[in-house]
Amino acid sequence: MAQSAFNVRMESQLKKEFSSMCEDFGMPVSTAITLFAKAVVREHRIPFEIRSDIPNSVTAKTIELAEQGKELHGPYSTVDELKDALDA
Repeated sequence: MAQSAFNVRMESQLKKEFSSMCEDFGMPVSTAITLFAKAVVREHRIPFEIRSDIPNSVTAKTIELAEQGKELHGPYSTVDELKDALDA
């Protein structure tokens, strides 16, 4: 199979740490990148969860209100009551 070059830009400290980890795993950086690319192609997705532990502003406000016991709704006795409230 023909190979071609692939350039990646990243912060120097990240590159240093990534290179060190790859070395610990016994593989060059290019092999780690290739493993990642193969997993993406095979699974048709990024092969790990990408998320933020920091909630967006709407979620943060909702959490704050809930912790203060404000703007809470329910409880609902049945699923139909909940559905009616959601549809309202």
